[in-house]
Amino acid sequence: MPGGTRRGKKPRDYAVSGHWPYAVMDSARQAQVGQAVARALAEAMERRGLSANALATASGVNRQVISNILAGTVWPDMFTLASIEEALDEMLWPRHTDWPADDDGARHQPIPSHRRSGEE
Repeated sequence: MPGGTRRGKKPRDYAVSGHWPYAVMDSARQAQVGQAVARALAEAMERRGLSANALATASGVNRQVISNILAGTVWPDMFTLASIEEALDEMLWPRHTDWPADDDGARHQPIPSHRRSGEE
């Protein structure tokens, strides 16, 4: 499998604690990016009052694929993400190279503490 066996796990399977898409993730950057995309998608849909069905119609992306991205059960491809971003007129891909680094140099996405704990 290209890229080793890490794609064998779902993005949400890299969560260490908390609830997807606001969980604390292990240091696998790819999974962190997948989580950030799912979170950005969920938040954009909420702001616009869009259901997965409505976004599917607007983007041409299958509703189940959108639901799977939100649930963290798939690694979305570029065609899919670009189609959704175009329909939303919003970037979903995070600026992951700007995330703060920990003491070991690993970068982690910042997640507000109230979101990690499940509060709103």
